[in-house]
Amino acid sequence: MSLNDLRTAPEFASLPIGEFAFPGPLRDQLVAAILDGSKTSTTATLIEFEVEQEELPRTGGREVVVDSEGRGVAVIELTEVRLARLAEVDLQHAVDEGEGFTSVAQWRAGHEEFWHSPEMRDAMGDPEFTVGDDTMLVLQRFKVTARLP
Repeated sequence: MSLNDLRTAPEFASLPIGEFAFPGPLRDQLVAAILDGSKTSTTATLIEFEVEQEELPRTGGREVVVDSEGRGVAVIELTEVRLARLAEVDLQHAVDEGEGFTSVAQWRAGHEEFWHSPEMRDAMGDPEFTVGDDTMLVLQRFKVTARLP
């Protein structure tokens, strides 16, 4: 199913698109973890929503998860959304990201690598973009409610 199909299918027409990471190997890994049930949480910086001029997600909200080719693969429903400082992320959230992290330090290192990547700095419009202990994050927990063909 392509994005065009999703946008015309009545049951998905009003749902926002959920993109995990940038298209490529990391997105493929994250989408596979969503589909196999090992990824049930995700993290974004609060400033990303401001830069993209997007509303913050809300508990109960649904999104169509897309793969690297832009195909809809699943519908997720947000079961929890909370704001926290980077220094406040807990182990359960880190583990539930489904990327194999076994400590918050490991989770943080992986996420800092992503947030400090050229792709992310480009998306933020800031070649010096960096995060620190006080960076505000949007921590989201979700469940898959439908798999798409």
